[in-house]
Amino acid sequence: MAGCMITIDAMGTQTAIASQIFNAKADYVLALKGNHPTFYGQVKNWFEQQFSQAFKGIGIIHSYDKRVEKGHHRTEKRQIWCVPISQLQTLHNQDNWVGLKCVVMVVRVPHLWNKTTREVQFYLTSLNCDARNLGQVISLYWGVENGLHWTLDVTFSENACRVRTGDAPQNLAILRRISLNALNLEQSLKRSNSQKSNRAAMDNNYMLTVLTACLSQHDDTSQPACQ
Repeated sequence: MAGCMITIDAMGTQTAIASQIFNAKADYVLALKGNHPTFYGQVKNWFEQQFSQAFKGIGIIHSYDKRVEKGHHRTEKRQIWCVPISQLQTLHNQDNWVGLKCVVMVVRVPHLWNKTTREVQFYLTSLNCDARNLGQVISLYWGVENGLHWTLDVTFSENACRVRTGDAPQNLAILRRISLNALNLEQSLKRSNSQKSNRAAMDNNYMLTVLTACLSQHDDTSQPACQ
């Protein structure tokens, strides 16, 4: 892991995970959302205040980058602000985030056909304050995540799930990914993952075929295929 750069969605934004990554001499970019309400609220409020002032506060050190991507009738404008953690007031349990150097705000404005939306996202990172570099890292992460989430939604209707409390959302997310890996490994039935999932639900023999493919891959490699 040494020398690697790890990006993780909010589900994995935990102090223990950040410590493990940093102590292994790697860097992290972790999505910050409402599962850390106090920390998230402090970062969000600070950025909103600075955003309203166009980041012209006295002594505010930050890095900024802007880019526009076009393709397939879609245009997306992105603005990235990166600020050293030292520029903010002491945040909730800040010292528990080992290696934390910067907080990042990304504003995305995608336009597809006649629909325009606006998304604001925040990140914690152990990388240096370089908005251009961080923008590239986060863009690559989105590409992977969007592809995965689209597949999970098509196969398991993930977006329609209304489970929100306790550990259930995280547990279900893990089970969906295990199931998706298993379906990808089963190649005897040349159908979509959604069709294979329906077949496994109705046919116990085929369900065993899917599980066997997953377990066989697990036995043949040093890295678990279904995890």
